[in-house]
Amino acid sequence: MKKDKYKIYVYAITKNEEKFAKRWYDSMKEADGIYVLDTGSNDNTVNILKQLGAKVKIKKIQPWRFDIARNKSLELVPSDADICVCTDLDEVFEKGWRTKLENNWNDSTNRVYYNYNWSFYENGKPAVNFYVSKIHDRKNYTWKHPVHEVLDTTLEFENILTIKDMTLNHYPDSTKSRSSYLGLLELSVKEDPLDDRNMHYLGREYMFHGEWNKCIDTLINHLNLKSAIWKPERAASMRFIGRSYKALKRYKEAEMWFKEAIKETPNLREPYMELALLKYEQEDWKEVETYINKVLSINQHDKIYINEPNCYNETPYDLLSLSYFYQGKIKESLEAVKKAIKINDKDKRLKNNLKIIEQSLN
Repeated sequence: MKKDKYKIYVYAITKNEEKFAKRWYDSMKEADGIYVLDTGSNDNTVNILKQLGAKVKIKKIQPWRFDIARNKSLELVPSDADICVCTDLDEVFEKGWRTKLENNWNDSTNRVYYNYNWSFYENGKPAVNFYVSKIHDRKNYTWKHPVHEVLDTTLEFENILTIKDMTLNHYPDSTKSRSSYLGLLELSVKEDPLDDRNMHYLGREYMFHGEWNKCIDTLINHLNLKSAIWKPERAASMRFIGRSYKALKRYKEAEMWFKEAIKETPNLREPYMELALLKYEQEDWKEVETYINKVLSINQHDKIYINEPNCYNETPYDLLSLSYFYQGKIKESLEAVKKAIKINDKDKRLKNNLKIIEQSLN
C-alpha cells in the first residue's frame, strides 16, 4: 500500500546556531512541519526559527545527553506523522528531497538510508561520504546513548529502504567545541560496556586527545568484544592503535598494527596509507613508494564513515613524488607531482616542489 501524500515532519535540536538557522530551515521547508528543541541558546537562533515558521520549544537538558535531547525533540512531532526526519542545523538537504522520500516510502517502511556528505575537500567535492539513517516512522523509535546517539527500535524486523540519490550535506561549525564528547563516551561505555560501536568511538576520542595508552587499551578491548565483527571498523581500531604507538615513538609496534589492519581489510586504502606515512616519517623512501603504489592500486571506494580523505585526494601522489625524488628518480617524481597538482592546484607547496623537481631535472 502507498498513500498519495505522506505527512512528513522534520525535527532537530539546537543551541546558538543563528548563522545556520535560515539556511537549514530553507532546505527543510519541503516538510509539512518543522519542530526544534532549543537547549539554551543565548543568541538569535530561536527568534530566527520562529519568524521563519518553525515550531520551537526551549528546554535545558541537565546533565547534558544527546539521546535525551533528541527524544525530547521527537516528542514535539505530532502523533499523526507518517515520516520523521531528524537533522542538525549544520546540515542541508539538496532540493527535491521530499519528492524522492515520498516516491520511495510505502506504508510498510520503517526507516530510510540516504546519502550523507560528512565533509568536503577545498574544491567542493565530497571527502567523507556514506549512508545514514535518521529518517523513520513515528511510533517505533527512540534515541539511545549519551553521545554518538543511534535510533533504537521496538520492532523485531525493520523494513529499511535506501534512497541513493537523496543527499544531505554537512557543513560543521569548526569553532564549536567537542570537549564534552570524551566524558559522554566514557559514560556511554560505562552504561553499555558490550556496545562495540561506542567502545571504538571512545578509543578514537582518546586518540584525538593524545591519550595514547588509553587509546591503545580501549581499542584492544574493542577488538576483543564478540560483537566487534565489522571489518572496516576493526581495521580502523588497529590503525588508531598503530597511530598511538607511532606517537609514542614505538615504531615496531606501530608497523605491526598497521599490517594487522591490512590483513583485516586488504581491499581498503587506509592501512597502506598509514604504513606509507610511517615510512615517510622514518625517511624510508623505497617503502613509501611500495605502500603508496598499493594505495593507488585500490580503486574501490566504499561509502563508509571510516574513510580517510587523505587516501583519495592529492596526498598519495604527493608522497609518491617525494619518495621518487629522494631515490633519484626525478622523471618519475615530476610525473607524480603533476598528478598531485591536477587534483589540488591551490597547494603552494606542491607548486614549489614542481619547480624544485624541474630544476633538478634540468
